Amino acid sequence: MKLDVLIRKLLPHDDKFYGMFEDASRNMVKAAEALKDLSFAKSLEEREAVVGRIRDLEHEGDAVTHKIFSELNSTFVTPLDREDIHLLASAIDDIVDHIDGSATRFTLYKIKECPQRMIHLIDVLYLSIAELSKAISLIRDLHQFEELQKLFKKVNEYENQADSIFEEAIADLFENEKDPINLIKLKEVYVGLETATDKCEDAANVLEGLLIKHA
Repeated sequence: MKLDVLIRKLLPHDDKFYGMFEDASRNMVKAAEALKDLSFAKSLEEREAVVGRIRDLEHEGDAVTHKIFSELNSTFVTPLDREDIHLLASAIDDIVDHIDGSATRFTLYKIKECPQRMIHLIDVLYLSIAELSKAISLIRDLHQFEELQKLFKKVNEYENQADSIFEEAIADLFENEKDPINLIKLKEVYVGLETATDKCEDAANVLEGLLIKHA
């Protein structure tokens, strides 16, 4: 065990960061669930209501992130490296930001229905977030090495799936979408969703780094 990790274990520290990460994680899952609801919304009113829910969740996520950063600046001994706390909080915040951005574009651009590949991409994003949330719930005990490694592997697999869906969707748009304005609108939404899956992998990489440090 590295000396700095040993010292951190021996010194008294504040565990409230774990609770705040769990709050951020639950908020992230709620945003992903709302995004799934949006993909099946039938009317403009229904879509706008779901987008409003996602916007509220994005604000709640921002509040948790700011709280983490504030506590980080005022806490002498932290249970994890300060840089890792900052990176993980930022990655979770980025995921929710991209969910919110994608949902907002969906209504701003007046997209009437969600293409099948977009529904598939949203499903993969949700599954990736679900696995990431499980991993975040385990950071209180980083000795669960095998379980965490399985979760990281799943997040990586979902990111690869998302890349494939994204590439196929964009290729299909250029091949079959006759309206150039609609092509641009749909491409913007696809980019936001695919970027959200990238951010899931970023968060998983931070957690994997923590696992290596504390092994």
